[in-house]
Amino acid sequence: MTTYKEEIKKHIRDNYGNIALKGLPCCGSSCCCNNEQLESDSLDINDLSTELGYSVNDLSEVPSGANLGLGCGNPIAIAKLKEGETVLDLGSGGGFDCFLARQQVGENGFVIGVDMTVEMIELSRNNAEKAGYHNVEFRLGEIENLPVDDESVDVIISNCVVNLSVDKERVFDESFRVLKHGGRLSISDILATAQLPEHIKEDLAMYAGCVSGAEHTENIAAMLAKSGFSLIKLTPKDNSREILTSWAEGKDIENYVASYIIEAQKE
Repeated sequence: MTTYKEEIKKHIRDNYGNIALKGLPCCGSSCCCNNEQLESDSLDINDLSTELGYSVNDLSEVPSGANLGLGCGNPIAIAKLKEGETVLDLGSGGGFDCFLARQQVGENGFVIGVDMTVEMIELSRNNAEKAGYHNVEFRLGEIENLPVDDESVDVIISNCVVNLSVDKERVFDESFRVLKHGGRLSISDILATAQLPEHIKEDLAMYAGCVSGAEHTENIAAMLAKSGFSLIKLTPKDNSREILTSWAEGKDIENYVASYIIEAQKE
């Protein structure tokens, strides 16, 4: 018998697989984006990405089709990546953040993207091949069971993906396992700031839309500490309400969740 967690995972995989097959920027309450703005004549995917914290230069230096509008922030902006580092992106999608990371770590660095959706992996690999990138690799796998060696990664990034997991404690345990000592976690995600109403928690579309699976800030901090992380810091984005306001029109999700930057370190 299929469990509710398995049903959630299948819904998420199918949803994002369809987005990858379309090869178009995401829109609608079934994914992490802003439908009202995407349909506006005055804004496009680049405008939305700028709102999330990406620069015009960022947007011009990635392969066409890599930016699907799936984020809730810019983890690259706070990761402080260095030349030669190995970076892991949890839920790498079309490869957008991986391609930005590879520029910062240089040819001596390496970037690994992990995604559970076959279609997303195919899309990101095609994007990398077309661009001629050789220091980035995309692996099919779940962020709860990372296909990555122990203590092999300097920095973990992620953009609006951990909230989709049905086992967040396992995600942080796995993240701690693959990080080197001194390695760090720098991710953007949606966290709960209040108790979610039952009608939102039980809505599969809202789960795939990065809302229903949001965990409360205090619980996330406790999970990170339990996994072994230190120097834990959760910072809400200044424009969080603006980002979230029209994700799910009429449901007032900005009163229950917010876009956060999550930082932690493995000593």
